[in-house]
Amino acid sequence: MTRKEIAQDFLKLAANGHSHEAFRLHVGKKFKHHNAYFKGDADTLMLAMEESSRTNPNKIFKIHHILEDGNLVVVHSHLKQNTDDLGFAVVHILKFHSDKIVELWDLGQAIPKETINENGMF
Repeated sequence: MTRKEIAQDFLKLAANGHSHEAFRLHVGKKFKHHNAYFKGDADTLMLAMEESSRTNPNKIFKIHHILEDGNLVVVHSHLKQNTDDLGFAVVHILKFHSDKIVELWDLGQAIPKETINENGMF
């Protein structure tokens, strides 16, 4: 698998309630993340992703763009907690060592009901 494919598989597995498998397959031993709402270790984030899937079993995750630059892969996506939710535009930045994710940043922007920008968020 390419790094882009690994990033895509990791995020889709996690969004669809398979965070343990996502981490087992794709995360390196010295993984750290930068989500401000959780401790920076792999287990804490994995369990938070699992809880999110239990709380929101009808989550919808759609990737719009994937970019790769050196050991970084950036994924721009649309995350909705359910079909009625407007959701978030999300950017994940994944740092790789060989074929394993060793660092993760995630940034999100809520999608407003009304927007001034005629181009949309995607």
